[in-house]
Amino acid sequence: MEKVLVTVSQAPDGSFWCHAEQDVYGSGLNGAGASVKDAKADLMACLEEAKADYVENGGVVYDVDFSYQYDLQSFFEYFSFLNVTDIARRAGINPSLMRQYASGIKNAGERTYARLSACMDSLTKELQAASFRL
Repeated sequence: MEKVLVTVSQAPDGSFWCHAEQDVYGSGLNGAGASVKDAKADLMACLEEAKADYVENGGVVYDVDFSYQYDLQSFFEYFSFLNVTDIARRAGINPSLMRQYASGIKNAGERTYARLSACMDSLTKELQAASFRL
């Protein structure tokens, strides 16, 4: 199985882009759309086209496992059920400033991304440890 990192970001025109950081089936994969969901669907269509060309030229199909790296705008667009203000508070970031980062008005620095990453790691662990009782 080949692991492939996909960068997801918002373009200046408001559209969203997915870009595979390495070639898959001998092709560079990209996807675009009005939403992150649309961009990911376009990326998967590009994958299927690359796979078909690869097989047509005698290649053997292999499994691909994508992991996604988001900028702030695309992250909160895709995971819209997460409350930006609550995430900011958990990460120790000013909620008003965080909303500006999420909307693309301001750009977050490396330190802010590190705080958000640590916050998301913590939330992930909490969610994985949670279950429902009947």
